[in-house]
Amino acid sequence: MIHPLADVHSKSIGEGTFVWQFCVILKDAKIGNNCNINCHVLVENDVKIGDNVTIKPGVQIWDGITLEDDVFVGPNVTFTNDLFPKSKNKDFTLVKTLVKKGASIGANSTILAGITIGENALIGAGSVVTKDIPENEIWVGNPAKFFKKINNDKVSRFTKNKP
Repeated sequence: MIHPLADVHSKSIGEGTFVWQFCVILKDAKIGNNCNINCHVLVENDVKIGDNVTIKPGVQIWDGITLEDDVFVGPNVTFTNDLFPKSKNKDFTLVKTLVKKGASIGANSTILAGITIGENALIGAGSVVTKDIPENEIWVGNPAKFFKKINNDKVSRFTKNKP
């Protein structure tokens, strides 16, 4: 389903995917099946989004970003694709970012260009990710730091990191 107030130019949107109002999806974007693209999301051209991905409101998915299957992107997450941004930069170098299968990124996090977030990793809300995140780990803070391992894909809420 594509909401009538969405501006969708891509023909590569999988079955069962919902695109809500005020989204802009450019023509070369590839979006998988059963995704939920919430309102006020921008998806540029050189973007690949897998199956069963949820993107909450206020997120921009810039060129060079890949979200694999089962990824969750919280509200107002900020991705970047340029390590040295400047207005009207003629020497712009696209730096690609990969979010692997099952990873979750908490609200208001910032993901710097060139980062790989590992499978089933969890980024805590408000974190600033400045380096690659291994699979099955929770990282939090600014800059994001290791918090704990995820065991059996279950994370108990409100637990403390034990020495």
